[in-house]
Amino acid sequence: MTFNLKYFLIFIILFLSEIFIAKYTTGFIRHTFGDYLCVILIYAFIKSFVKISNLKTASIVLLIAYTVEFLQLTNLQNFYPNEHVKTLKLILGTSFSIGDLVAYTLGIISTLLIEHKLEKRYEKTI
Repeated sequence: MTFNLKYFLIFIILFLSEIFIAKYTTGFIRHTFGDYLCVILIYAFIKSFVKISNLKTASIVLLIAYTVEFLQLTNLQNFYPNEHVKTLKLILGTSFSIGDLVAYTLGIISTLLIEHKLEKRYEKTI
């Protein structure tokens, strides 16, 4: 384990953005763009503390996102503790959507493309 300030700052910025989106927006921004940013946020969080390859990190994040989305096909939300229902529904969602899977996938693809371009740029400067 190692701390990476760059990824942690990206995580903080995305976390604050997600809070803003959840509180003050609706429609496409909240339901699609928020999901797109969510996987990037999780990616940055993992990379903040664990030094693993970009592809492994992206795969883990996509697995987490897909698992949470497919769990929405179950009645799991009926078992949330009453005192945490609102928060858990906000974080884990309430209904399955293929659009969410597309948003997660596009978020991870974007992240990997950006990481790849940054690595190429870094290689050129060395």
